[in-house]
Amino acid sequence: MKTILETLDGGTQWLEKKGIEDARRNMQLMMSHQLDCSKIQLYTRFDQGLAEEDLAPMREMLKLRGEGVPLQHLLGTVEFFRREFKTDGRALIPRPETEELIEHCLELIPKEGELRILDMGCGSGIIGLTLAAELGDRVVVTCADTSREALSLTEENITLLELENVTILETNLFSNIEGKYDLIVANLPYVPELDRPTLAPELAHDPDLALFGGKDGLDIIKEFIQKSTAHLKNNATVALEIGIHQSSEVESLLTAAGFQQVTTKIDINGIARFPIATYTP
Repeated sequence: MKTILETLDGGTQWLEKKGIEDARRNMQLMMSHQLDCSKIQLYTRFDQGLAEEDLAPMREMLKLRGEGVPLQHLLGTVEFFRREFKTDGRALIPRPETEELIEHCLELIPKEGELRILDMGCGSGIIGLTLAAELGDRVVVTCADTSREALSLTEENITLLELENVTILETNLFSNIEGKYDLIVANLPYVPELDRPTLAPELAHDPDLALFGGKDGLDIIKEFIQKSTAHLKNNATVALEIGIHQSSEVESLLTAAGFQQVTTKIDINGIARFPIATYTP
């Protein structure tokens, strides 16, 4: 009977041969998931033998991970801004950079007063739901997306986090949006279609609808900027996440649409990632 340590070491070596980055961490997380224990508990049980009922599903997860299926899809969850969210192929897997967008939004939001927030293109809901959880009852958040599948995942995450200050709305950008908001935040598709052949294999498991934004990646962002002004209160804010080398054009689009105080925040990797602008009619 193989022990936990033997299984961990063997699986790590196999994942490394398959070119999986952070192979040992991947193996630790898959084993912790299968054995329903923390990583620390895993280390205290190194000499414990593993029954076939645990080894069989581990082998299947290992096979799928080696084929490039994202770890988050295998686990069914992802940690984001200190909370656990459900994630699967219905929406884009949350990236660490998006946590930085949350931090910028929290810095912008007034410390007092009731606010309306719109998370446009919400996917699994991680941006809007995180803001709803962080800010509590003084905010009302609308999570909007054109994908019914993504919205069903958002709804599951609302239930998971036990949030009551969030509504979901199926809409093609602003087609079904009513009223005005204090903050509209969006992580819209921004990958240029020309970049498709160069993307990491794991991204093939994300929905195309959540990734690709036309030839230069800006088709949807352009339309969003043009139409967003009709749904912003006086002195309201738009905050976006964009791709590499897109900041100059996005800043120009925001300025042309009448936004003021246009700036782009840098992410942890030094990439101009988060355009933020104020709208005063």
